[in-house]
Amino acid sequence: MIDGLTSVTALWGAVIFSGLYHGINPGMGWPLAVSAALMEQNHKAMPKALAMLALGHFLAMIGILLPFTVMIALVQWESEIRIAAGLLVIAMGVYLLINRRHPKFLARVHPARLALWSFLAAMAHGAGLMLVPIYLGICAIGANETGHLAAQNLMGDNIITAFAVAAVHTFSMTLAGGLIAVVIYFWLGLKFLSRTWFNLDIVWALSLVLVGAFGIYSAFMAH
Repeated sequence: MIDGLTSVTALWGAVIFSGLYHGINPGMGWPLAVSAALMEQNHKAMPKALAMLALGHFLAMIGILLPFTVMIALVQWESEIRIAAGLLVIAMGVYLLINRRHPKFLARVHPARLALWSFLAAMAHGAGLMLVPIYLGICAIGANETGHLAAQNLMGDNIITAFAVAAVHTFSMTLAGGLIAVVIYFWLGLKFLSRTWFNLDIVWALSLVLVGAFGIYSAFMAH
């Protein structure tokens, strides 16, 4: 029982940590929140921009997690699904390591459409995929029942879990990105941002590989 609670805590901690990590990454959009406040010359534009970015990111997370919610209902194939999900995440990480260029279609989305931009950016960078092994691990804990009715009940519970994971992750992302945007806007200024711009593409890709490997390892350990 204690081991199960420890595992749950660790997995939810991973959800929060990944959200903070996404929030710190400028590729998830916090510079656009700073830009919105500067263009309108009104700091009130920043929370509006952050809210739109959060909405788009949340929808991207749900768009990735919900199909796995249906799949995990096939209880007898749970380990295989988790292994396949881990391999998918690793493949995305390797692809981003090989292909460093940002998707051109993101440049064609007007910055004013922040929710759409955030949704597409999260999809293109594999942000939702990073959550999949963690989410499947949370769903697997305590899922010992078998049978059609049990699968239906499990799927219903996991839909709620999917929304909870996406919400906690998005809140963490918005908090981290929002704090950086506030510090840049009110204290450090745009010149500091241009001088100290950092690129997390390689770190992002490697983190996907690590998360995928963790998902496969946890699936084998639980099997």
